[in-house]
Amino acid sequence: MKSTVEQLSPTRVKLNVEVPFEELSGDFDRAYQALAQQIRVPGFRPGKVPAKIIEARIGRDAVLEQVVNDALPAKYSQALAETETNAISQPDIDLGELVYGEPLTFTAEVDVRPEITLPVFADLSVQVDPIEISDADVEEQIESLRQRFGTLVQVDRGAAEGDFVTLDLSATVDGADVPDAATEGLSHEVGNGDLIDGLDEAITGHKAGESATFTTTLIAGEHAGSQAEVTATVQTVKERELPEFDDEFAQMASEFDTADELRENIRSQVTDSKKYEQAGAIRDAVLEQLLDDADFPLPAKVVEDEVEATQHQLIHALGHDDAQLAKFLEAQDKTREQWDAESTEAAEKSVRTQLLLDAIADAEGTEVDQNELTQQIIMQAQRYGMPPQEFIEQLQNANQVGALYADVRRNKALASVIGAVTVTDTNGEVIDTAAFFGSDDDAETAADEQA
Repeated sequence: MKSTVEQLSPTRVKLNVEVPFEELSGDFDRAYQALAQQIRVPGFRPGKVPAKIIEARIGRDAVLEQVVNDALPAKYSQALAETETNAISQPDIDLGELVYGEPLTFTAEVDVRPEITLPVFADLSVQVDPIEISDADVEEQIESLRQRFGTLVQVDRGAAEGDFVTLDLSATVDGADVPDAATEGLSHEVGNGDLIDGLDEAITGHKAGESATFTTTLIAGEHAGSQAEVTATVQTVKERELPEFDDEFAQMASEFDTADELRENIRSQVTDSKKYEQAGAIRDAVLEQLLDDADFPLPAKVVEDEVEATQHQLIHALGHDDAQLAKFLEAQDKTREQWDAESTEAAEKSVRTQLLLDAIADAEGTEVDQNELTQQIIMQAQRYGMPPQEFIEQLQNANQVGALYADVRRNKALASVIGAVTVTDTNGEVIDTAAFFGSDDDAETAADEQA
């Protein structure tokens, strides 16, 4: 087989492939065997029909077409390997004229990674906010813990922020009832704002048995995006009584004997949380610095596919209903053009990030071992509340194992870069990133252990 590559642009190439007819002999044998199982000819057992009779029945050209269709994926992959082409999209294949006994010719246009000039990582520097732990941060967590052990007590007063109310809801659009928006006995915490826009303001100050009517925009159902008149009737109002933060509470709510011990433990947890927040800020800052320093063209087809995949998720959720999509965009105060522009911008950044981190991983020789991949699978499974084996099966069914591997490799490559970058906080203090992202010594030790 002869393959040549033609550079169409920095991100797209054309493969010109010629396959001698003799190289298809094995493919013809497999095609005849498959067709012999399908064709029934008197006097021949299934699978024993001679090739000449098969050709007489369906035509030599039909056999050739099936052979080419079956052989094409393997020949395309072989051409990629021979020309060392790193394809990152589905190819556009154009077959030449099929003539029995003549070489098979075809061209394949495909997107490839652009050439990316990486900066010297040790020359990079980023700055993030310092870790600051205040007494207010600790008290906020203590208050949250007290609320977990609080009790609800019914009160005879108007509802206020933080109270828990039981509501009956009904709604009308243009005077017609909306059954999907009607419910009874709905529990709601006043002030959290996660139910219906305008609800909290309407029911604040209302006692049990009182009703409030307000106008809002429905965000789901048949009338999504429409203005509705909603009536909320308060059935009960309850306030949360919190336990005192004392030694007795510490013994009930934790493994500690005193409130002081529990407070110190909470302070330690807050500190750890702040450190993880800072680690995330460092990661984002380094990535943004890398993206700013690396200027390279993007493969248009890959960006288009990313936009289509992202928008398809929402369109599918809306039942592929153009009217529902229009209402959704209206509720978001966006035009279709704005949505398309935002989707394209997000897709371009996503593709640029992936290409850049892949280039870094290649340059650094980043590899992912089985333990690292397994750890990521377990973490993802926990995030989705699924058993790891079930999560793996879903990845395999969706053909996403490779994508997960690529993500792990990219994150590992970025971590290696962070270890070389100078990171300081806004106070001028140098931050040791090894605690979060590891160090070169850690990587060498892990490699030795793996070996």
